[in-house]
Amino acid sequence: MGFDDYLTLLAKHDGSDLYLSTGAPPCAKFNGTLKPIDRTPLAPGVIREIAHSIMDDKQRAEFAAELEMNLAYSISKVGRFRVNIFRQRNEISIVARNIVTEIPNADDLGLPPVLKEVMMAKRGLVLFVGATGSGKSTSLAALIDYRNSNANGHIITIEDPVEFIHRHKKCIVNQREVGVDTHSFQKALKNTLRQAPDVILIGEIRDRETMEHALAFAETGHLCISTLHANNANQALDRIINFFPEERRQQLFMDLAMNLKAFISQRLIPTVDGKRCAAIEILLGTPTISDTILKGELDAIKPLMEKSANLGMQTFDLALFKLWKEGRITEDEALKNADSANNLRLKIKLDGGEAPGQQNAAGSGGLSLAVEKDEEDDPEAH
Repeated sequence: MGFDDYLTLLAKHDGSDLYLSTGAPPCAKFNGTLKPIDRTPLAPGVIREIAHSIMDDKQRAEFAAELEMNLAYSISKVGRFRVNIFRQRNEISIVARNIVTEIPNADDLGLPPVLKEVMMAKRGLVLFVGATGSGKSTSLAALIDYRNSNANGHIITIEDPVEFIHRHKKCIVNQREVGVDTHSFQKALKNTLRQAPDVILIGEIRDRETMEHALAFAETGHLCISTLHANNANQALDRIINFFPEERRQQLFMDLAMNLKAFISQRLIPTVDGKRCAAIEILLGTPTISDTILKGELDAIKPLMEKSANLGMQTFDLALFKLWKEGRITEDEALKNADSANNLRLKIKLDGGEAPGQQNAAGSGGLSLAVEKDEEDDPEAH
């Protein structure tokens, strides 16, 4: 099997990542579980040949100098992939991420209805947070598509790379890929307001300068959406605060209090039927939350979220409790992923400790990924 064969197998079975390392068989992740897709370990030099075959001359020169390379790779009628090439122990390794190009429907993903309201806002800052592979890009794409289908305007995205291709519907959608359509995030961000956008999507906030741009866009009457690596809303706030020096903190609290529309945190949880579903935490920028942020009382945010379910807010533990109650996930999975396992265990116990919906779990909706196995092309049969 060659590189394209591995990627075709990955895409056919809805896998997320392909791993090629010398001395190990080719492996891929399906529903978050790593599995070999070929029995034969990769010999020295094989991955080097693959890497050189998928890079052009400029990329080969850059890889020789930097020892790292990120590139987009496409196979006609199969899909698009984000490829990272790197060195380890004097050999080359490759990790390829399957970019699912079909934009899912927000309802099919089981996203809370309040997120549609957030996405239709005229202005404000919306951050999606979660670990790599948590499904936040998929949920974000579905919500951007909802805005595109239900409101007029101009949407600009700045991404590295572009993952989901949005068609022009009610909105004009211009998608700029770093390294292809612009030299850097910073150069693109400096020119964004001249392009008269209504919605600005920044692929990821990685530093203080990008965060400053995001806040400035929200302050000037735009809906600015981005992603951030954090486990929950509180951790996201801590990370944002740590971008800035101490003397800027009070101004930052003011900016966040004025502009925060929502923090949406997501994790993918294994379901009882062998798939995965999204547990989603939602922090909304209500007047009470804004006032709490302005005062710098970040420890008070989670208790406020717990008391504000009627407004559409929910903590991870409440989201997990709902999934358990519906029979979608087991109690063990709920507790394993909880921010406070003891509190969630008590909540389950007070509820009676039994999930009546579990018998119907196999038919439930939500964000799920499954490997459809058939004898002809089982990923473990090679």
